[in-house]
Amino acid sequence: MENLHDKRKVYEKSQLIESEIKQNPIEQFRDWFLDASESPEVSEANAMAVSTVEEDGCPRTRMVLLKAYTHEGFIFYTNYDSKKGRAIENNHKACLHFFWPNLERQIIIKANLEKVAENLSDGYFHSRPKGSQLGAVVSPQSQEIPNREFLEEKLKELEKQYENSEVPRPANWGGYLARPYEIEFWQGRPNRLHDRIIYTLEDLDWKVSRLAP
Repeated sequence: MENLHDKRKVYEKSQLIESEIKQNPIEQFRDWFLDASESPEVSEANAMAVSTVEEDGCPRTRMVLLKAYTHEGFIFYTNYDSKKGRAIENNHKACLHFFWPNLERQIIIKANLEKVAENLSDGYFHSRPKGSQLGAVVSPQSQEIPNREFLEEKLKELEKQYENSEVPRPANWGGYLARPYEIEFWQGRPNRLHDRIIYTLEDLDWKVSRLAP
């Protein structure tokens, strides 16, 4: 068994203190997201983990890409018939997680999810490369398939079918808006005394608190 006891680093790049934070968590997210986007050490600032709860009560986590954020919340796109889509249909709550290790930061977001308007899903779908559009049509996401060739043959067929025409967005593919009700910002600090600032939605206002690390 490999001993991992000494696998640790010292966190000392930044701090998170009440006198410097925004009072609205979306504005605080924007500041941190811009830092991550502009950092040459972060390859995909918009990569996030999305955790949903399945019918057996066990959470399932996967990485997806954040495609937009507004004062209302965070938007990503997926197949509605996928495991995550079915889980969201049964339980609208989910947890989003951003981790930017080179900045020694993470953000944990608890949210209620809802489908975005169809015109938004249409607009994003048709902004994607045609290969990505076809991939969304080809893949029966999360369903068992016989082999890799099943997908590749289906892709070839669709490439011919839509060679000179627009690919229609599948009815079972679109976006979700995650409306947050709790957002925690975590900044690594020396001696494991990390900064944890949590915003909790109470009625229409955000309460700001500090948590022990």
